[in-house]
Amino acid sequence: MSWPLAFTLIALFIAAVVLIIFLRLESWPARTARQSTGELERLGKDVRAAFFDVAHLQPRITINNRVYMEQTTPVSELVVLSRRIEVEHELLHTWVGSSKRVKLHGTFNAKAGFDLQQDLSIDIRPDEIIVQLPHAQILGVEQEQADVLEFENGLWNRISGQDLQSELSILPQLASEKAAESGLPAEAERTLQRQLGERIHPSQPLHLVFKDGKKRE
Repeated sequence: MSWPLAFTLIALFIAAVVLIIFLRLESWPARTARQSTGELERLGKDVRAAFFDVAHLQPRITINNRVYMEQTTPVSELVVLSRRIEVEHELLHTWVGSSKRVKLHGTFNAKAGFDLQQDLSIDIRPDEIIVQLPHAQILGVEQEQADVLEFENGLWNRISGQDLQSELSILPQLASEKAAESGLPAEAERTLQRQLGERIHPSQPLHLVFKDGKKRE
């Protein structure tokens, strides 16, 4: 083989290698974007499955602000925690020197979680996952037991059935206020963050953004 032919073959080989490298570099952003989108979509399915496991809810998912999955399961609330709450209330009323007294004790199961009618959105991005939802609140209290601890009639100031019903109706509100003051809503927010993190195991940070919304009466 002559030297000119050898140099020509080497030059062609080098040109071919350079061309291959150039084409790979040129297509790298598109291939990377396809791979990144595929990974985010797989993560979106994991997040959706996690919400279904935790809340029996399939929420709306966006990827880089583009809708990927719409919400398919209409769920109005997500209960995260429940706690037993005990309250007492007393009525003492005196009329013309005659006093009546009623003291009540109530046991309730208070439920804390999220009112999803206000809005729930999940956006998955390459560098973070953002879950926006309303602040947790007391969703309700269920009465388990009510006891009359004291029941004292006055000589002419008697306890009526209306008195008793009125005082019993105050107990649920007292239980709801006590549950909120005990920090149950804040604990529900931390619990949801932990449950989602344990279920999804994302490589990027998972941020729960709580928005102020109208509280239930």
